[in-house]
Amino acid sequence: MILVLDIGNTTLHGGVFKDDKLIFQFRKTSINRVSSDEMGVFLRSVLLANNIKSDEIEEIALCSVVPDAVHSIRNACIKYFNRSPFELKAGVKTGLKIRYRNPLEVGADRIANGIAAIHKYPGKNLIIVDFGTATVFCVINMDKEYLGGIIVPGIDISLESLVQRTAKLQPVEIIEPKKVVGTSTVASIQSGLYFGQIGIVREVTQRVTKEEFGGNQPVIIGTGGFSGLFSNCGLFQTVIPDLALQGLRLALLLNR
Repeated sequence: MILVLDIGNTTLHGGVFKDDKLIFQFRKTSINRVSSDEMGVFLRSVLLANNIKSDEIEEIALCSVVPDAVHSIRNACIKYFNRSPFELKAGVKTGLKIRYRNPLEVGADRIANGIAAIHKYPGKNLIIVDFGTATVFCVINMDKEYLGGIIVPGIDISLESLVQRTAKLQPVEIIEPKKVVGTSTVASIQSGLYFGQIGIVREVTQRVTKEEFGGNQPVIIGTGGFSGLFSNCGLFQTVIPDLALQGLRLALLLNR
């Protein structure tokens, strides 16, 4: 079995693969830094709760956009699983040609998404929209060239900023509203958050399609923690919340 860990700014998203099947997933906040022992105990506990013993984990792969979290997680893997984890970072094989001016600036989670996307849709132009702490667009052409991307505030950040900078607006549940015009303050905020993200995605993907792909429709993939909210909005050919985890497993196989 393979344990995969995607360490984001807000959430640690993990999962276990048996052969090529993701048999379960879990999430943990990553805002508060923890020691290697705390992380090791958590990982062993969540595996045990899903009837998996720590010695059944044969390999571990991780990617992180939080550099100071890697040390404790790496040590946790060594101490509690007797495994040194593979880390998806600059210098490893990915199958992608990075066209960023500085390839080191591309987040490891974006690379993981790209690896999984080109595996699922070979020979296709791709736009990946990752709904996480930020809403991140990744643009990949049919020749597996990572052309670049777009980063905008995520739906959670938008809500947090709205609440912090206004006197009367309060936190609300992030949901898919039934209609765009809200008839209460709560409903109005929920509508703005949801349909605002849809408007951004529609505008950005249309511009990318025109500028990078000559108007030829690419495959548009939704992923990330909030992607399930947008599965029925009609903007995506597919929504794959665990795309980064799948990419991590593929990256591990490429670099064995």
